[in-house]
Amino acid sequence: MNSFLGIAILFAIAILFSNNRKSIRWRTVGGAFAIQVLLAAFVLYVPFGQDVLYAVASGVSKIISFTSAGIDFMFGGLASADFGFVFAIQVLSVIVFFSSLISVLYYLGIMKWIIRILGGGLQKIIGSSRPESMSAAANIFVGQTEAPMMVRPFIRSMTRSELFAVMVGGMCSVSGSVLAGYAGVGVELKYLIAASFMAAPAGLMMAKIIMPELDKPREDIENIIEKNSTQKAGDIEVEDRSVNVIDAAAAGASSGVQLAINVGAMLIAFVALIALINGIFGWVGGWFGHPDLSLQELFGYVFQPIAYVLGVSWDEAQLAGSFIGQKLVINEFVAYLDFVNYREQLSEHSEVIITFVLCGFANFSSIAILLGGLGGMAPSRRHDIARLGLRALLAATLANMMSAAIAGFFFTIS
Repeated sequence: MNSFLGIAILFAIAILFSNNRKSIRWRTVGGAFAIQVLLAAFVLYVPFGQDVLYAVASGVSKIISFTSAGIDFMFGGLASADFGFVFAIQVLSVIVFFSSLISVLYYLGIMKWIIRILGGGLQKIIGSSRPESMSAAANIFVGQTEAPMMVRPFIRSMTRSELFAVMVGGMCSVSGSVLAGYAGVGVELKYLIAASFMAAPAGLMMAKIIMPELDKPREDIENIIEKNSTQKAGDIEVEDRSVNVIDAAAAGASSGVQLAINVGAMLIAFVALIALINGIFGWVGGWFGHPDLSLQELFGYVFQPIAYVLGVSWDEAQLAGSFIGQKLVINEFVAYLDFVNYREQLSEHSEVIITFVLCGFANFSSIAILLGGLGGMAPSRRHDIARLGLRALLAATLANMMSAAIAGFFFTIS
């Protein structure tokens, strides 16, 4: 099967780019890979696991549906089906609501409890350090600049390997608020949830292959979560706690508005720029009898072999490769928007693989985001973050691809 070939190739690429192959700790790599495989097998192959994933997805979908109450109040008839699908209303509003909800869950201690369990489990099973394990677990629910706040005081003294793992974990995952936005445009929610959980061990695995631990990490952080929680998910300069649930909800909503504005502005700019580039390509291509030449088509040709080794059939690999290229060079939101427009042309098997491989912040702009976010938390590590940026992008991309290849295999045999 192509998936096995893809898994082998991804491991080979990671080992090839490792900065110290002899120091790779195979217990950590093997443990992380085993967690990935077991998670995929449970939710995509085992009937009970499929039922659990469906139940979780249904529950999250039900929670997202409550956004309609706020949307109807704010926008009235503009939110009705008569006006069709309006991205700014149906999707960006969900991001605001989910950001507020996650902030409340942090204030109530629910998120901290979940992250403590998941992070502690990762640490014990694969032997990763406490800070990188906690950050990886937090990335399942929050974004690449919010998750490191769980370990903010330790970023300054982290080893290069730990810092690299934190960066990779942020790039290969997505925040809960943005995940809800993907679901809002029509991406299958159950696969997004599965991909989010698989990203945590996948990121640690690739990080520890490409940048193995050479030093002794700090372990004197028993009260890490209690000392370093924050409810203002998007504010890296402020650490004061919310005074009550209402304050937490308001702070989360404010952060959500900023995120929604950023997403909306980014999409307006990138979609328009892509249209401009496609216009230029079409104009030049017309001279050679190919007036339909586009950026997406070029991405498709370049990344078609990659999509194929991940398990996508060759007939669909060019289209899948186009989405992978858009995600890497532009961002995953643009790729998902294009993906949902062509989903009916793809088999369900290809849809699963594409959903998994796109589910992550691994793109070139994330290097700048991490430089600003992590660099703001620990200015003394800014140079290290800049030097590790491209390697982190490679590791995160490989992590997303590994999850996709594994998911594609189990979907095939289910």
